[in-house]
Amino acid sequence: QVQLLESGGGSVQSGGSLTLSCAASGIAASSNCMAWFRQAPGEEREGVASIDRNGGTRYEDAVKGRFTISKDNTKNTLYLQINKLSPEDTAMYYCAAVSTVPLCTIIPPDFLYWGQGTQVTVSS
Repeated sequence: QVQLLESGGGSVQSGGSLTLSCAASGIAASSNCMAWFRQAPGEEREGVASIDRNGGTRYEDAVKGRFTISKDNTKNTLYLQINKLSPEDTAMYYCAAVSTVPLCTIIPPDFLYWGQGTQVTVSS
């Protein structure tokens, strides 16, 4: 059974930083595409970043330079470092794993497994 458990969310002030974690079980982070998505109230879920089995990364344009995705294969854990947070980053952040297509994308329907999410709230 595949489980993805996110943690690290919270309430921070604008300009602050957070590191989100996603502990995976039932799959190997080392051999799968994994990604982060976010969904703000009333908005569609959007892709933030992905990392493939070889460590190759992909970012949504709006977060390039502020967000860094990484994984620790020994801990089977995915991370998202978020810097210079702004109120526009307020959302539920979700971890996803195992792409159903050859490319490691940041398109929600491409992913099989999802975590429950961790809330990030940024105040101005």
